[in-house]
Amino acid sequence: MTTETLAFSAADFRHRAMNQSGGPVHLAWRDHGDHLLNPDAILHVEGLSLRDAAVLVPVIDDPDGAKVLLTQRTRTLRKHSGQIAFPGGAIDAEDGSPEQAALREAEEEIGLAPGHVELVARLPDYYAQTGFRITPVLSVVRRGFALKLNPHEVEHVFEVPLAFLMNPENHRQESGVWQGIERHYYRMPYQDWMIWGITAGILRTLYERLYA
Repeated sequence: MTTETLAFSAADFRHRAMNQSGGPVHLAWRDHGDHLLNPDAILHVEGLSLRDAAVLVPVIDDPDGAKVLLTQRTRTLRKHSGQIAFPGGAIDAEDGSPEQAALREAEEEIGLAPGHVELVARLPDYYAQTGFRITPVLSVVRRGFALKLNPHEVEHVFEVPLAFLMNPENHRQESGVWQGIERHYYRMPYQDWMIWGITAGILRTLYERLYA
């Protein structure tokens, strides 16, 4: 087993997730990811009436190095159509917690059975300009799962090596104008996929909290 495989194993990820640096999770959302690139946006989203949501960050346990499972949303969805995303969605009243919401959404969207998922920790919330307060739920996924995509929500699923996503050389900073204001964000191109927006922001926070 190579040094890189050991450094980016699921076991090492679990240990890092449970011993995060960077202050208490519930207080640290301003201090990471693309929130740091857009300080004016913090004032904007704090003034919004936000809906709570959760995403599952599924880190697959593989002997040759952990992989992160990602989806491409269908192009007919009203919000974030065609974008690369983690399984997840709004927290319903019956969910009880972000963890339960993330598990439910992952099963509904891609057929990932909860029995294959070990919940590990949370990252700081991500405050989205679209009006959501998103809780990323970190998890380790055991191989042997069989996925079944919900075609109304997900077009594709794919895996990216954790080592690639946690390499800051793969985190490109770019900018664009949204609603008349320049916004800065991360892009992480991998093979034929372009990871950006909320997903790249969460991955950048994961890097800063666990691997920087």
